[in-house]
Amino acid sequence: MGAYTDEQRRWFKRFGRRDASRTRLLCFHCAGGNAMMFRQWHRWLPAFVEPVAVQLPGRLDSFGEAPYESMDPLVHKLAEVIKPFFDQPFACYGASMGARVAWRLGHVLRERGMPLPRALYVASNIAPSVASSGQEWNQSDERLIEYMRELGGTPPEILGEGDLRTHLLSVLRADLTVLATDTFRARSPLDIPLRAFAGTADAESPPELMSPWQDETSASFSLDLIPGGHFFEPAGQRQVIAVLTGDLLRVERESS
Repeated sequence: MGAYTDEQRRWFKRFGRRDASRTRLLCFHCAGGNAMMFRQWHRWLPAFVEPVAVQLPGRLDSFGEAPYESMDPLVHKLAEVIKPFFDQPFACYGASMGARVAWRLGHVLRERGMPLPRALYVASNIAPSVASSGQEWNQSDERLIEYMRELGGTPPEILGEGDLRTHLLSVLRADLTVLATDTFRARSPLDIPLRAFAGTADAESPPELMSPWQDETSASFSLDLIPGGHFFEPAGQRQVIAVLTGDLLRVERESS
């Protein structure tokens, strides 16, 4: 892939760029999060895999853009801006909200006859078939802050008073609305391998609510348990990356 356009630079962050890689791993962040969630992954992945973090509008260098509040326009836009990455095989990894976005993107790509990921990895997000859909997520700021504290993963100083907290809550509320109002149900499962990762102490997305992800693929499925809660600690992230590396190496060998 050559130089970024301005639009691609807003949507995709390449930490530790690897022009000689053979597979790209598109990484989708959690609700209220950003691409920095994956800033260390290039240090842990082997040279043949290049991690590319997908960053949704409304955060960091896209601060001035309005965040999406509906899944359909979000994934259809992603299907457009992702096209330059089709120059080599790719896989998708989604954490929390990112899992649902990556899965929905897979269905849009299939509908359009576009290249599909070699594998889909979902972490810390209950399966679509057991997710409830409702109205706009309009809880109070206090409830949002309580929710973030319950999940962990957000530095306490960010939850203090100030403009940063106000902006974070606005983005988080939009992201949660994307999930809450998504009523899509697949007519048929994706024909790509799917692996799920569940935190053993994750009350938000426990293993029993992640196991139904197996219904979303007609290919292989597996569920890996990671010690800890909703957001994996560095040791858990390395465990995930070790599994991804083995999978992608095997898929590459089978495809050659």
